Amino acid sequence: MNEKDMNLIGPCAIYCGLCTKYQSKARSRCIGCRLGEQHDWCSIWNCCVKKHGFETCAGCEEYPCDKYTRRWDKSPEGWRIQRENMERLRREGIEDWFKEQVERRLLLEEMLANYNEGRSMSFYCRACTNLPVKLIKKAIEEAEKRFGSEGVEESDMKFRAKMVKEIIREIT
Repeated sequence: MNEKDMNLIGPCAIYCGLCTKYQSKARSRCIGCRLGEQHDWCSIWNCCVKKHGFETCAGCEEYPCDKYTRRWDKSPEGWRIQRENMERLRREGIEDWFKEQVERRLLLEEMLANYNEGRSMSFYCRACTNLPVKLIKKAIEEAEKRFGSEGVEESDMKFRAKMVKEIIREIT
């Protein structure tokens, strides 16, 4: 496992590499949950990493504790992925989950490089977080086929972004 990518594993089972704040090019870009001092405010990080020395809360016998669950009510859909990730980590371990998250991040970065007109990052981040990897790949393949058959120029980023988003909506 690549240490740079490992640093993107949040103790709460969110993979930072799929977040808009991490993918941003702005000066305020987040560098991930495990680097820097920005995680000091996080009660999950403080308990999991600092106090107990775990990679994620999956290793804790007290999971799901109050520190973890109190966020769920505030944004049930937003934390659904987190809960699913954590359950998978507890069942299968970190290796396979981590490998899939890196694959998702690479697909996201491909989408951002090739189909982002400057306003689609959030959409692509959500798609790469929520959709099965097979569907993300299928959307990219379908987009490339359509670009070729319709003669879409690489420089027409606005049209490319619109088409990719339509394809993702169609396959979901």
